[in-house]
Amino acid sequence: MTRRARLWLLLTGGTGLAVLLVAACLDLPRFGGAHHPYGDRAVHESLARSTANTIASVNFDQRAFDTLGELAILFAAVLGCVVLLRQTRDEHRARPEPAEVAPPVRRYALAVLPVALLTGLYVVAHGQLSPGGGFQGGVIAATALHLLYLGADYRALERVRPVGLYEAGDALAACAYVVTGLAGLLGAAAFLANTLLPYGTFNTLSSGGTVPLLNAAIGMEVACAVVVLLARFLDQAVEIDERRAK
Repeated sequence: MTRRARLWLLLTGGTGLAVLLVAACLDLPRFGGAHHPYGDRAVHESLARSTANTIASVNFDQRAFDTLGELAILFAAVLGCVVLLRQTRDEHRARPEPAEVAPPVRRYALAVLPVALLTGLYVVAHGQLSPGGGFQGGVIAATALHLLYLGADYRALERVRPVGLYEAGDALAACAYVVTGLAGLLGAAAFLANTLLPYGTFNTLSSGGTVPLLNAAIGMEVACAVVVLLARFLDQAVEIDERRAK
């Protein structure tokens, strides 16, 4: 295909997309109006399944299949990163030297680490009740672990971050999400349908049916994925610094 043909193809597709977007925007409800059909239905379905956090209900119940696509994108990104940044035969990484950390930085980083880690776990565990959930809590928990890198050094982080274990955790969490969806088929329901467990009592940790299970799977997958991504990039940075030092 010539350059001119590619350009015309791009312009045609872009024009069609622009027309569809304009048509969709013209059909939106008036700004500030009192009639919100999707929002009203989302809240109604959330309350019907004893899920206090409507956002969690949308993510892990009403459109749980879309969330599976988001999980797959993150999992594929981690897999691609692991493959591209793997250590080749001609790369040899020595043990990094201990870093000099200022006492105030060390003190505050190590003090905040357990608080941040518990905050991340709390956000994941209460995803069906309050703002937050697996995506947000997983990122908080994973980045909290790396405060050890700021408060101590890279060797200390490596001792509490076995990358292979987190890679396995990432894969297991993704499988757990899919298996939970497949379990819904046992009750003659649809894939990822929220019919496997009782809805429980409203505004309690056991409420929401399968929403807490899917939320926990996402939290574990995101946390493990972020740890693996940062591990690969940090390892690559260490190797680059060693080459420059030589």
